[in-house]
Amino acid sequence: MKKYSIVLAAAMAVLPAFAEESAPKAKNVILMIGDGMGFAHVDIGSMYQYGEAGVQPYEAFDHFACATYGVGGGYEPEQSGDYDYLKKRANDSAGTATTIASGVKTYPGAVGVGPDKEPLKLITTTAQETGRVHGVVSSVMFNHATPASFLAHAPGRTQYSDIARGMFASGAKVIMGAGHPEYDKEGNRAEGAVLEDAPWVKKEDDPYARVGGKETWDQIKAGKLGGDIDGDGEADPWKLVETKEDFEALVEGETPKRVFGLARIGSTLQVERKGDPAAAPFTDPFLDTVPSLTTMSLGALNILDDHPAGFFLMIEGGAIDWAGHANVAGRMVEEQIDFNKTIETVIQWIEKNSSWDETLLIITADHECGYVLGPGSNPELKPIENRGKGVLPGFEFHSGGHTNQLVPLYFKGPGAVLFKDRIEGEDPKHGPYVHDSSIHDVMAAVLR
Repeated sequence: MKKYSIVLAAAMAVLPAFAEESAPKAKNVILMIGDGMGFAHVDIGSMYQYGEAGVQPYEAFDHFACATYGVGGGYEPEQSGDYDYLKKRANDSAGTATTIASGVKTYPGAVGVGPDKEPLKLITTTAQETGRVHGVVSSVMFNHATPASFLAHAPGRTQYSDIARGMFASGAKVIMGAGHPEYDKEGNRAEGAVLEDAPWVKKEDDPYARVGGKETWDQIKAGKLGGDIDGDGEADPWKLVETKEDFEALVEGETPKRVFGLARIGSTLQVERKGDPAAAPFTDPFLDTVPSLTTMSLGALNILDDHPAGFFLMIEGGAIDWAGHANVAGRMVEEQIDFNKTIETVIQWIEKNSSWDETLLIITADHECGYVLGPGSNPELKPIENRGKGVLPGFEFHSGGHTNQLVPLYFKGPGAVLFKDRIEGEDPKHGPYVHDSSIHDVMAAVLR
């Protein structure tokens, strides 16, 4: 407790009194969300990847913890060691992503709407109003809760068709993810493939609902969907990109004006592939017909960075959450490491193509999923056991859902100092923490 008191006092002592209008400005903002990624997930991925925790490049950034509860909820630091307390009043990906995108706490399932179910102003709108372009990338369905909440408005997260159409009608320049209506979870051609029935995914009888309906899908394939986004009075239709090779071609060189990248896969890129769910990480061969999250992210950056005024990009490692829901340890480690590698690549992109003076990078989670704890936990919360590089660490799942634990928040670049002005309190384990709504507030301040 003592060391965190010192950190908190020091942070507050050196804090300039920034008004929003005098806040540092960023040309670009890149927000990376590990869906379901708690502190334990980060440690587990690092232990497997490097043989020790605390060595991810982004862990050297400034950082706080972050509270993720929704409207009407709360977090009491003095109860952070209570096993049962942390399982109560958890929010979901839609509610938390909407809060990050808008700065407004809302209810589970809300996509871009507040507690009154009215549309909220999103950070992508702020980016557009300030002359920037924007986009979203995900390793799960492109119109799943997290990416949807940055571009669309719907009272319920399972309104996939309405959400997809809302995303296409937004001013986004790039949308990438999974959710192809004509391919199954193995990447095999399956005309009218239906979504798998899972607690966190609504099973659709109409497979084209996930792309806005058959009529919308036909317009996309014909290159006829999309209005004017640059004010020149001419339509800017979405360019459909589907194959792994075409995604890879976006990484360098000239790009289309507007891209809808839909990987030829069902709900996720890799986590639902064939194999033994209980197998160790990387045991089952990866599908080689779909792009990686890293490739999609680099493609999106190449599309957006030509814009002289800058951009906003949200990148989601979405299947960390799916593996957490299913309690499959090996696949969870794979997804965490995949997200880690994507972050490393984005850091390299910033240092090569931009700079830390003009680009703000924020890495966080929307909530924790799986209630991941060390062996023998309950009622005591025991630490993860490091068993060496390439060996699955010792841990247990204590839930198939979300928890109300604090999640990590890392940041570097212009405006990072603003998080210190938003410290809400101090947690005995994780130190100073902020609300997830603060992420929006900082991003908006540096974009304006």
